[in-house]
Amino acid sequence: MECWARRCKGLDRPLRIGSMRIIATGTFDVQLNPCPAELDGAVNRFNMTKTFKGDLQGNGIGVMLSCGNPQLGSAGYVVLETVRGQLGNRQGAFALQQYATMHDGSQILYYDVVPGSGEGDLNGITGKFRLTIDADGTHNYELEYDL
Repeated sequence: MECWARRCKGLDRPLRIGSMRIIATGTFDVQLNPCPAELDGAVNRFNMTKTFKGDLQGNGIGVMLSCGNPQLGSAGYVVLETVRGQLGNRQGAFALQQYATMHDGSQILYYDVVPGSGEGDLNGITGKFRLTIDADGTHNYELEYDL
């Protein structure tokens, strides 16, 4: 059974009553800025900024550490980022954590809301963040979350 989140939570996406998970979708722009390498040059470091559009309206800042050789198809990275803005009808902030590897043509990405990181109206948020990138480079997100 579904009710529309506009009535239930003030969102434009359906709220699934059975699981109490809310789905937010949209796009984001990302800018990576190289920084000095870490660990004697073995680990690359980037500062990043993001602008979110869609059900999540806001800005993010973060740090990425990467290692390996993505041009040859084997690498990994981790990211911690904070996001501040409006999610549905709620104002606040939360953190996201990414962990990704690529090897022999396969890729694995874990992308989660950091437990305990919610602030303001987003206090207590938990969830998963899914990322897809279109052929034209558009970054799409789906944030499945509980509050």
